[in-house]
Amino acid sequence: MAPTTVGRRITVAGIPAPHGRTAALRQLVLQTQPFVVAGMLGYHTVCTEAVTAEAGETWKNYVPGDHAR
Repeated sequence: MAPTTVGRRITVAGIPAPHGRTAALRQLVLQTQPFVVAGMLGYHTVCTEAVTAEAGETWKNYVPGDHAR
């Protein structure tokens, strides 16, 4: 099913799709780095970093690597 078809059906059902999409994106960027979410979903990193900042989270102190040692 094409995304436009799904979008129309969601709209007809009375579900506010843009709000749900924004909430889902916000939750994802709170759980992982914005650049990872951007790569997975096809967003630009500027967009996901802005949503991360709006959600009150920053990944500036994130240091990748194995910290179990």
